[in-house]
Amino acid sequence: MGGPCRLNTLYRARSVDACPALATCLIVLASVLLATGCRGKTTAPPPPVPVATLTMRYTPTAITRDYPAQLEASNTVEIRPQVGGILHRQNAVEGTRVSRGQTLFEIDPRPFEDALLQAQATLAQARAQRAQAVRDLERARSLTAIDALSQRELDAAVAANDSSAAQVKGAEAAVKNAQLNLGYTKVTAPIDGFMSRALIRVGGVVTAYSTLLTTVYQSDPMYADFSIGEQTVLQLQHELGRPINQRNPSERQFHILLADGSQYGLPATLDFVDAAVDGRTDTLAVRVTVPNPNQLLRAGQYVRVVVSTRERPNALLLPQRAVQVLQDKNFVWVVDHDSKAQPRDVKMGPLLGSEWVVEQGLSPGDVVVIDGTQKLKAGVRVQAQPLPQTAVASAGPHAP
Repeated sequence: MGGPCRLNTLYRARSVDACPALATCLIVLASVLLATGCRGKTTAPPPPVPVATLTMRYTPTAITRDYPAQLEASNTVEIRPQVGGILHRQNAVEGTRVSRGQTLFEIDPRPFEDALLQAQATLAQARAQRAQAVRDLERARSLTAIDALSQRELDAAVAANDSSAAQVKGAEAAVKNAQLNLGYTKVTAPIDGFMSRALIRVGGVVTAYSTLLTTVYQSDPMYADFSIGEQTVLQLQHELGRPINQRNPSERQFHILLADGSQYGLPATLDFVDAAVDGRTDTLAVRVTVPNPNQLLRAGQYVRVVVSTRERPNALLLPQRAVQVLQDKNFVWVVDHDSKAQPRDVKMGPLLGSEWVVEQGLSPGDVVVIDGTQKLKAGVRVQAQPLPQTAVASAGPHAP
């Protein structure tokens, strides 16, 4: 039975009922496969997601606002010659510091030296004529006293004397003018500052009061000009507790942020607040003064002026990278008591560098996920790794 039944099953496969032994084997095999399949579908729970977290704590914080500004020199003077001629010499080096009264350029002085000599000669001639007119007047008066000279001749002598005196004054003025013009051939710096690029080279022709030779910038201190909106002015005055145009020399409420994000080392002081709001832009022009002894600041630079408005002793700070944005709403991931991540809506305040001030939604003691939010879903178990405060402060907004 075993041999014919086996051949009949393997080659013809007509009916399982024809071989009871084969049916039994098939039942056992199916049971084994079913048990094995069930065990394969049973999976272990996923491991917790590792995340970096921060426990919220109150931190004394100075609330600030920053505004885009542009630097300008506190004094800018265009250097133009007061006499015309050929540029004879350049005495100062471009881009270097110059002192008040220092000679920057020289115009060919020879024509002006000749003009001075001619004026001096004319003055000498006028003085000689004046001396002769004085003697003639004295002689005419003596002769008139003895009726040896008519009154008309005496009047002529008086007029000649007055004319000679006027000629002397005119000649003296011409000498002074020639001396001034000769002195103007040396173009000097009217202020202390830095000389810009020379626009006329030696040998070029310059015209009095017209040709621009260079510009001198007084760069210590520097001005930072910026504008703030009318609504911001009102809010800022409310936060400061006083009008913005009231100066307090003891306060240092302004700081300069350079283009690379670093803070300039010296504080700035309020220098100017416009008397009226610009009706075209609804902004108020403001200017601060910042010392520049090391010449780190340059005219024309774009910076940001940081204004300290108030101190908040109980502020909650959160790194910017921890805040997620969805449909104009902000939310963060919070770790609950069961070590599971849960989303929570928050309202953020001003941005201070790479950190945000939390206005609503979080309380001291809440554990917020800072890094690793890409893998989170509501209810996912996490493995929290507290982030040191130093790492939070030093990491930028795009830290991984």
